[in-house]
Amino acid sequence: MAQQSEAIRTLQQQLVNQNTQPEVAVPPKFDGRREAVIGFVNACHLYARARLGGVGDREKIAWVLSYVQGGVAETWKDNILDEIAKGTSEVETMEELFEKMREEFGEFDE
Repeated sequence: MAQQSEAIRTLQQQLVNQNTQPEVAVPPKFDGRREAVIGFVNACHLYARARLGGVGDREKIAWVLSYVQGGVAETWKDNILDEIAKGTSEVETMEELFEKMREEFGEFDE
């Protein structure tokens, strides 16, 4: 997991250093609060569209997960990272990750 964390930090730094793309706010940290999941997903979509055009699916997943911090979401993230490391994850794209997030943390009455 230390290697994944370092890879995430490196990717974040590379994205920050790119000066040829428009400035876009980074997503807020997501801690699993139900009322925050839609805003978090939307912020990630916006940033990804503006700044992650040439980035692969695995890197996008790592980037999104780097903003999942604290609360019940931390344990959920650790489980997803374990599945990815073991090769048992069903998540292969950023959109699939968002779908899992909506299922786990989304509003009950959506």
